[in-house]
This record gives sequence, structure tokens and C-alpha cells, in this order.
Amino acid sequence: MIDSELLLQGYRLGVFPMAMEDDSIAWFSPDPRAIMPLENFHVPHDLRRLARKNVFEIKMDTSFGEVIRGCAKRKDTWINHEIIESYEHLYELGHAHSVEAWTGNKLAGGLYGVAVGGAFFGESMFHQVRDASKIALVGLVEHLRARKFTLLDTQWITPHLEQFGAIEIPRGQYLKLLGRAVDLVRKF
Repeated sequence: MIDSELLLQGYRLGVFPMAMEDDSIAWFSPDPRAIMPLENFHVPHDLRRLARKNVFEIKMDTSFGEVIRGCAKRKDTWINHEIIESYEHLYELGHAHSVEAWTGNKLAGGLYGVAVGGAFFGESMFHQVRDASKIALVGLVEHLRARKFTLLDTQWITPHLEQFGAIEIPRGQYLKLLGRAVDLVRKF
């Protein structure tokens, strides 16, 4: 298991761990770095319509273990047993969080990440029902805005995240934003 304080210090410095194919852990600090500017978050029209239908109920921190394991269930994954154990411990300490989309009594999808100060570091998403992880992301952004978080780190950019307004910025700019965000006192 990765030491919790080492993990948190890594996030404060802009680095995060990933499991490699041989199960070793490597640390990354991409340049450029992808972020989701909270003030420019864009919800695509079809998703906004779906959200209004209340097909999914958004819950937080009710099934962290199920969410991280759902994120790990893919052919190519960077989430191994050590990562799961490490983040479940961070969850127990109140630093890692899950945002979940439920249909009835079934987890349909969600995401997990780490909160430090006014920064949230999105780690991974999964869905079992179409659009469930996207609705969870919308719920996360609403939650972060309401609590005056200033940084949503997505690490790398993907077409999936670009549709919501994710951008890439140089590492130097990212580290300035990060420094201000982690110094804030915010409660997830």
C-alpha cells in the first residue's frame, strides 16, 4: 500500500501514481496538464435534457469500493490491487471521494478522486448504464462549485472530457493554480 501522506504530498506537488503492466507503481506529472475550468464547465444539450429527467440519483461516498473497482474493470487499467487498497485507505481518512449515479438500488456509474484544500483530482470514471458517469461528473462539478473549489484536475485530456470544456495548460501554469488551490480550506 502507498503511504497516505506520501499520496497526499504527491497531489500537493502535482504528481500522482499509476500501476504499470508489471504492477510496479510509477509517478506522473504530465506537461501539459489537463484541467476542467469549473467556471467554463459545459454540459452538452442531450446530457442536460437527460439530467432534467432525473433518471439517475447522485450520491456521494456511499460506495467508494464499488466505484474504484468498477473503474478498474477494463482491459487496460492502471488501477491494480495496491492502488485500490491505497485509495480505499485515503477514503477512510476522508481524502478520497466517490460520486455515484444510481438507478433505483443499482450503481449505474460514477467516478472517484482526491480532495486536497480547494483542489479535486479526478482519477477515473466508469459506467454500467449509458451516460451514468457523465451525470456523475455533472454532479461533481455542481458539488465543487457549491463548496467554492477552484481546481478540477483531470490529469490528461480525452475527447470525452473535452466535450465538457477540459483544457490543457503548461505545467508551470498548472503548478501556480495548484499552489493556490491546495492552500484553501475547503470541505468536500
